[in-house]
Amino acid sequence: MLILSKSGLKRELGLLEATAYGVGIILGAGIYALIGKAAGLAGPALWMSFFIGAIIASLTGLSYAELGTLFPKEAAEYTYAVKAFDSKRIAFLVGWLIIITATIGSAVVSLGFGGYFEAVTGVPQLWAAGILIVGMSIMNYWGIKESAKMNIIFTLIELVGLILIILLAIPYMGSVDLMEMPNGVGGVMAASLLVFFAYIGFEDIVNVSEEMKNPVRTIPKALILSVAITTIIYILVSISAVSVLDWQILGESTAPIADVADAALPGSSFLFSLIALFATGNTVLIFLIVESRMVCGMARDGSMPRWLGKIDKVRGTPINAIVMIGGLTMLAIFWPIEVIAQATDLFAFTTFLFVNLALIFLRFKLPDFAREFKVPVNIGNFPVLAGIAVLANLYMITQFTYDLLAFGAFAIILGWVVYEIMLWKKWIVR
Repeated sequence: MLILSKSGLKRELGLLEATAYGVGIILGAGIYALIGKAAGLAGPALWMSFFIGAIIASLTGLSYAELGTLFPKEAAEYTYAVKAFDSKRIAFLVGWLIIITATIGSAVVSLGFGGYFEAVTGVPQLWAAGILIVGMSIMNYWGIKESAKMNIIFTLIELVGLILIILLAIPYMGSVDLMEMPNGVGGVMAASLLVFFAYIGFEDIVNVSEEMKNPVRTIPKALILSVAITTIIYILVSISAVSVLDWQILGESTAPIADVADAALPGSSFLFSLIALFATGNTVLIFLIVESRMVCGMARDGSMPRWLGKIDKVRGTPINAIVMIGGLTMLAIFWPIEVIAQATDLFAFTTFLFVNLALIFLRFKLPDFAREFKVPVNIGNFPVLAGIAVLANLYMITQFTYDLLAFGAFAIILGWVVYEIMLWKKWIVR
């Protein structure tokens, strides 16, 4: 029997589909595109960078798990900010940052897809990226169940590719000192800042909560499973990569996973380029899904024009939000890829900062509220791990260049201006 949420969205996702969403978006372009540059910074100790990124992601993931069971709604981060800070302005800015993060993130991944597609077929990168965005937007509209099935298939292909890399590298294991840090601890930390992009996406599970059959039970399990599964795979793949290829060669590679495969099994790079197409395409699909749900949820709450909250009666998906997000992503692919890749991480750390603060505020604001899942390690009502996550995200934010921090500040100010204009035009409500 088909179950609908109050918003009209179809509840069709179980634990398997939700976990596959998390694993699928985390395993996307990050590991396929960024592992080479990260190896050039961290050297053979690359696995440490992925481990550090996993710790930061896990701390914030636990906060998402508790908040997701408290308020299992679309536009999750926006909802948490409304409940915690009692300010629609602050909540809008949090939602604004999520939308920007996902939009530029999907643009980065689309360009990554375009690069691989151009290498395989000769179709120009921008054309390939644009075609992918249109195709995945249509898939997004077609339905959450259909998207989930495609995601599971693509995720399995990604997993097979990475497992093959690990298997191919077995004869090379032990050939390098995995504790060697040619650029010191600073190099490992710089690489962790870069590879954190590979973890972005675990938080998006909460933004399809209204399409889950039992979100209160599914959200924490899916979050924890997604981060755990991908962390194990990332560490094994990073060890495999530096074992097969010298870290300096990896650092100069534009297709690192394909080059590792070719070094271990000559002639296999074409196969891994095809796998990379599935990985990047899958990530774009999930980015577009969660972005459209964020916009739809904010529109239904009155923080965006109401027409963006329209649900298609036939497909049960937020049609207007899907079209808007697809258009914005199409525009973003014309920005320099280096800038938007780093900006994605900056906005993600900023959002995670607000999410952890929201959990801390709500622990004291709603101390007796029933919690299906509660972050462990507490001093009274204070969640210690969320406090550590706040400090960790603040530290990571300070590691970006002044130019990028200025760009981030501009984006926040722009969001504030957009909110005030919509309020003035009465497109939204206070």
